[in-house]
Amino acid sequence: MILPAEPIIRKKLSDEVFARLKHMIVSGELKAGDEMPSERELMARYGVGRPAIREAMQALAGKGLVEISQGERARVLRITAESLIRQMDLPAKLMLSGSSDMLEHLKSARIFFERAMVREAATHATEETVATLRDVLDRQRASLGDAESFIHIDMEFHHEIALMSGNPIFGAVSCAMLGWLKSYHTELLIWTGRETTTLAEHEGILQAIAARDAEGAERAMIAHLERSRALYALQARS
Repeated sequence: MILPAEPIIRKKLSDEVFARLKHMIVSGELKAGDEMPSERELMARYGVGRPAIREAMQALAGKGLVEISQGERARVLRITAESLIRQMDLPAKLMLSGSSDMLEHLKSARIFFERAMVREAATHATEETVATLRDVLDRQRASLGDAESFIHIDMEFHHEIALMSGNPIFGAVSCAMLGWLKSYHTELLIWTGRETTTLAEHEGILQAIAARDAEGAERAMIAHLERSRALYALQARS
């Protein structure tokens, strides 16, 4: 009987250190807000050099598990929906920059997502959350003429609708999608005259939410996002 080859792969020292430190965090030995042991302590504990410790720490930071500050010990981060999804930022932007098809897929996903979110917002709306959304819209109206501020508050308006659901994962996904689309969304909003159209559409969405009209809110949101999508397609062909 011939046994299949099963080569033993030797791990890098930093990979082994990473695995052990990650276990300390996952097991609860180290909790959110705790300082990580010093480099000197870890070197003595694991019998490895400083480069292996630093490489492992950088890997933990890259996974969003710890925060490294100059001159201070690394600290264990509290994992949230937002911090978790934020780890996808760079790969997502690289993917979008290299594929127009993926950008279209993202726009479709955003419409699918936001039509559901606005229904949730209308269903769960309270006087307080409606007042918060009204304040965002008022600030956006006041920012006319300041393109950067207008766009920032535009994103805040949509994000606030997602937060009205009370589900932090919805809010995190909304923030991520809006961030990924920002560089493409910007040129639409600063077209002359389009800002007032955006404000009018936002007003219609807000009124439907305030009336607890889920159907009307969904229709208003779809019309708003489809218009923006059509304008982008027109601009791309010109």
